[in-house]
Amino acid sequence: MTDVELRHLAAMVAVVEEGSFGRAAARLGYAQSTVSQQVAALERAVHGPVFDRPGGPKPVRLTPLGSVVLRQGREVLAKAEALADAVDRFAAGDGRIDVGTFQSVSNVILPSVVRRLRDEHPGCDIRLSEEEPEQPRIGDLDLLFYDGRIDGDVECLKLLDDPYLLVASVGAFPEGPVPLERLDGAPMVAWPLTCGQPLMERAIARGGARPRTVFRTAVNDTLLSLVRAGMGSAVLPWLAVHGADVLSDDRLRVHELRPSPPAREICLHWRAVGARSPLASRAVEIAVEVAAELAPTVTR
Repeated sequence: MTDVELRHLAAMVAVVEEGSFGRAAARLGYAQSTVSQQVAALERAVHGPVFDRPGGPKPVRLTPLGSVVLRQGREVLAKAEALADAVDRFAAGDGRIDVGTFQSVSNVILPSVVRRLRDEHPGCDIRLSEEEPEQPRIGDLDLLFYDGRIDGDVECLKLLDDPYLLVASVGAFPEGPVPLERLDGAPMVAWPLTCGQPLMERAIARGGARPRTVFRTAVNDTLLSLVRAGMGSAVLPWLAVHGADVLSDDRLRVHELRPSPPAREICLHWRAVGARSPLASRAVEIAVEVAAELAPTVTR
């Protein structure tokens, strides 16, 4: 049975549907002798005749063995067609892509990436997961956004530097940049001590300020609500500030810090082993374009 080929089954199906070898040959664009050869090869592979050939004008008829082969053969051809279609869609960029992300990227960068991918490839299946583990791994993901570079056998592309800004209630600090030492002893609400948060807080401490952290949460909306309520100020990266549209909130003020803590790096990762799919490659290209569009706003 290993000698059965798709072209043999296709020839058999054409003969059944057209009723003769001649009409099957015309449909397939073959010589009639070629169709006969393919059916003969099929019969050798299945060890028996699949057609009764009465000769003359009478149509060929399936043998009992031929009925079995036809039923299974049609299923094989349908699966082969589905496989070919899936491969073609993959090569064109359709298919499935699994992307790991985190809050700031999910709010600002990822929506543009997803929208453009879906516009270009309406049939694509984009699956997103959002978490910020202390030791991220690429795992089964095609792409992983992370605020920093991760370990492992991965490729890494830095998309942009994301500077830290001070978000405070109105009147908490004078307008303009705030000297870092002004945060010493000041009440602060902050993210948990994961990802880049410890690095940022250590940088502030090295600058001579030790704020008094009164609450921690990973939810940006909660932090900003507490800043509005006067619970304390927050040091947040630009993406978080931009994603929450803080600049349009008349209850909040955004200040630069002098000196500013080192910006966090927004990076995109993928497995170093194996080629990226066309869809994943296009997602990388779009992410680079979106980051480049954001960069002038970040620097301002």
